[in-house]
Amino acid sequence: MLGLLVPLLGLALAYFALLDGWYLVRLPCAVLYARLLQPRVRDLLAEQRYAGRVLPSDLDLLLHMNNARYLREADVARTVHLVRCGVLEALRALGGHTVLAASCARYRRSLRLLEPFEVRTRLLGWDDRAFYLEARFISLRDGFLCALLRSRQHVLGTSPERIVQHLCKRKVEPPELPEDLRHWIAYNQASSQQLRAESGLSDVVKDQ
Repeated sequence: MLGLLVPLLGLALAYFALLDGWYLVRLPCAVLYARLLQPRVRDLLAEQRYAGRVLPSDLDLLLHMNNARYLREADVARTVHLVRCGVLEALRALGGHTVLAASCARYRRSLRLLEPFEVRTRLLGWDDRAFYLEARFISLRDGFLCALLRSRQHVLGTSPERIVQHLCKRKVEPPELPEDLRHWIAYNQASSQQLRAESGLSDVVKDQ
């Protein structure tokens, strides 16, 4: 028995030392829970809430939640959001997939050790190539909005319009995007053009 326990402990140690072990366990578990045990969300624009708590492993040297942890929590909440509203299922049915093409974060107040919070995710809209989502980190101690994240979820192999039509069984016009989001989209487009020009690939490669 001891001879089996030692290599298993060694494998577990290597798994968590070399990989982001908890994330690789947690994300598929969150997806399965959302798919099997949570109700389907029919309204694509409805806000969804994902609960969290700041753990010791989330802290930086100042004992605040590490900036990178916000991005990871938003990633889990965004994936659960796309599962519950059927977007990931529609992507598979249409032979497509999605990748995160851009994100930005605004930090307003730190989350501290053991502080409970919610990630409130909603779909802001879409264009011919991507979905745009927002994640709000709300402290459950006082309701303060601690961080605001925006993300561009690029669609490959199909289009956001086809996905929405597949889900709603009809053609749906996208909602008007907020003005600040439109500025961010313009910034990303200008940045892509500049980087392609610097690389000499402006006529060859098209960014996500």
